[in-house]
Amino acid sequence: MSDAWLVGRARELIAAVQHTDHEEQLQIVRTTDELLEETQRRGEPILVAQLLRAAALARLVTRGLAGESERLLDEMLAHTRRHGLSLYRADAHALRGRRLVLASQEDAALTEIARALAILDDSDRPDMQVPRREWAKTQASALIDCWLVLNQLGVYEAAEEVIARAHQAIRETAGPHEITLQLMNRIKMLLGWALRLERVERYAEAAAKFETAASMAVAVEAPFAESLFPRRIGLSAVDQVGVLAAALAFAVPDPAHVDRLQRLLVEPGYPHEQVIVAIALSRCLYAAGRRDEALKTLQSMRLNLEEDTSQPSMRLNLARELARLDSEDALGGENLHSYVEYATALELELWSLRESQIATLNTRREHERLSAQHGAISQQALQDPLTGLPNRRALDEHLRTLSQSTAAQPLAVALIDLDRFKGVNDEHSHAEGDDVLRVVASTVRDALRGDDIVARYGGDEFVALLPGAPVSAAKQALGRAVNAVSSLPHHLSHGVTLSVGLVSLRPQERADQVLSRADAAMYQAKRGGGDQIATTNAIPGEGAVGWTEADPAPSLEELP
Repeated sequence: MSDAWLVGRARELIAAVQHTDHEEQLQIVRTTDELLEETQRRGEPILVAQLLRAAALARLVTRGLAGESERLLDEMLAHTRRHGLSLYRADAHALRGRRLVLASQEDAALTEIARALAILDDSDRPDMQVPRREWAKTQASALIDCWLVLNQLGVYEAAEEVIARAHQAIRETAGPHEITLQLMNRIKMLLGWALRLERVERYAEAAAKFETAASMAVAVEAPFAESLFPRRIGLSAVDQVGVLAAALAFAVPDPAHVDRLQRLLVEPGYPHEQVIVAIALSRCLYAAGRRDEALKTLQSMRLNLEEDTSQPSMRLNLARELARLDSEDALGGENLHSYVEYATALELELWSLRESQIATLNTRREHERLSAQHGAISQQALQDPLTGLPNRRALDEHLRTLSQSTAAQPLAVALIDLDRFKGVNDEHSHAEGDDVLRVVASTVRDALRGDDIVARYGGDEFVALLPGAPVSAAKQALGRAVNAVSSLPHHLSHGVTLSVGLVSLRPQERADQVLSRADAAMYQAKRGGGDQIATTNAIPGEGAVGWTEADPAPSLEELP
């Protein structure tokens, strides 16, 4: 299986899981897990991020499995931070927002979308390491996942801005599936927006949005025929997709739509999409003089939604539609008129609160953006620009913190120097030397534990801090690093190896003292021919002792 096949298969599964029955959804979840396991064995960072997203999304849309997505989203966030995958990190925040909406934590969901949009605001320029087409698709995917949450929350003005950005991102590179998805998303948003406008009696604006949605439902026909959506050959898109049929019915409620909407209402789909279809069907039934059937359709849908929390605004649309039909036979006209006035006043209050939601989103978005900029500046001050490792200043802070922590004891400290590195600069170029430093830095970092710290000390020297590691355990870990560097292909390392001086921090010992002892041990490894580890437990000037990795077994010998 090629990497491209894995990604393509994951896309097919995500398209299918959203429009199939529960048993098939469970099978798709199992399949995405198998694909994820395969990509994690391969270890390619972008591929792993793509499959983590697919596995999380499959659970978010499968009834009863949304809670399982939390672990995958946490892993996706950690993975994308570690590998600097900003677009996928934004997408992870967006999907977490979607999960929070399902858990009825709407304010927390808004915060996650603010974080996602702040990252996307600073990710407008394509990453040169990613093909432009792939970058545009990934950006659009993250924006659409943000849009979905804003649409669920009924924050339509912000949703419109986000989906317009998604359209811009994929305009030049979109295939039939992306175009179909984009049109369907906009249709769903317009229908929800129009229903919301009706609740505050802005009927002319609502009618205009219904008309636009109907036009898009016609336009989606051609790309739908070539998309990845499961479809039946020979049937038009409006005969297969509920929201498309609903868009035509809202624009012109007519008995001619009834049979098609009744059939599509019972097919698998998102609950909020089924609400749209149910309301459209009820209006067409009412137009045909079948008011009782219209009421039963809405009442049945209300029962089906008892456990669904995916789109609060759509539930209110359903409740309003049901109340509107129910009120025709209600007794006590004056009392009813008072209740209608009261409900309208509440709707207007909710409408004004929506402006507060938009302001909250924008404030949090700006806060997240400024925090990210501040964090980036702070990180640059503590990061070596060549290798990406902590610099000397950061090393001093880590060493000070760990030396004062009882949980970090024993603390192993290693000074690492590159053997024959000067020859790389002399015989090749400083650019080649920089490449070697980067390769060695990442190799040493990957060979140690996640909690270990590797910093660039200066020039071709590095320092490793191994908290909670006695010398024997630290020697084994650093041995892996020494072997990994010596095993690098020559075109990457130019034959450099490592000389490592390893010591253990003593009680009350200062940073300069422990680094001085590690430096003395490192020179012992150099004198032994390099490509080895030497340890010492004495303070320079007091008769230091040590042994080297080259020895068949640890043995004590005097250091000069």
